[in-house]
Amino acid sequence: MLHIGSHLSFAKGYYAMGKEALALKADTFAFFTRNPRGGRAKAIDASDVEAFLELASAHGFAKLVAHAPYTMNPCAAKEELRVFARETMADDLKRMEFTPGNYYNFHPGSHVKQGVETGIDLIAAQLNAVLVPGQTTTVLLETMAGKGTEVGRNFDELRAILDKVTLREKLGVCLDTCHVWDAGYDIVHDFDGVLAEFDRIIGLEKLKAVHLNDSLNACGSHKDRHARIGEGQIGLEALARVINHPALRELPFILETPNDHDGYAAEIALLRSLWQK
Repeated sequence: MLHIGSHLSFAKGYYAMGKEALALKADTFAFFTRNPRGGRAKAIDASDVEAFLELASAHGFAKLVAHAPYTMNPCAAKEELRVFARETMADDLKRMEFTPGNYYNFHPGSHVKQGVETGIDLIAAQLNAVLVPGQTTTVLLETMAGKGTEVGRNFDELRAILDKVTLREKLGVCLDTCHVWDAGYDIVHDFDGVLAEFDRIIGLEKLKAVHLNDSLNACGSHKDRHARIGEGQIGLEALARVINHPALRELPFILETPNDHDGYAAEIALLRSLWQK
């Protein structure tokens, strides 16, 4: 079946997110591990986690895709910001073990005019500092649109990060359809070619999740402006090919479209109707 969900609020805890996902007819979801703009994380309630795990097992939930805060920049120019990023990720990964075996997605960061190579070195250094052999969580590098000094604007930059990490078996990639389109990958007219390039450079076995978003902008715009499904420049037909592609069909798809509860429910229903059994 199509494994699909949306971003939900962690404010009420895991069980509440699970119930909301079910109300949306979803079988996975994403959530920010703490305020997306940074700050202290909400305390984890063991009884809440236990209730959620029972709910998820009963309803066959796919893997969850947690998201690091946007303010976490592992390759910031200021050391104090890199320390914040390292401490935040380390804490988040410990918290993720309460719900073992899921995904933790993050934006690789912005090198802030230090240069791409320096940015890649700093990101890899953080990953080498926080990844541990016993963790069950897979950390996902997200494909980026390439605005400003973002690192991860192409598959080669993500590959370069992976190559510098010792425990690279703990790493994967989350492909964001809006981001790769805005980065210049034509997933409308040559999605097979884009995936073939991903496989050649990174390896499709590293592709673990998809952020399914339309884009307000043209291919190669480097702007990162999400649109509702079928209302942007990528379009419904192309996004339907994404969810039905043989290499991706079993992955969790997460909607990050500008929507409310009813909007997400409508998009999930639409995409389920387009999934070919």
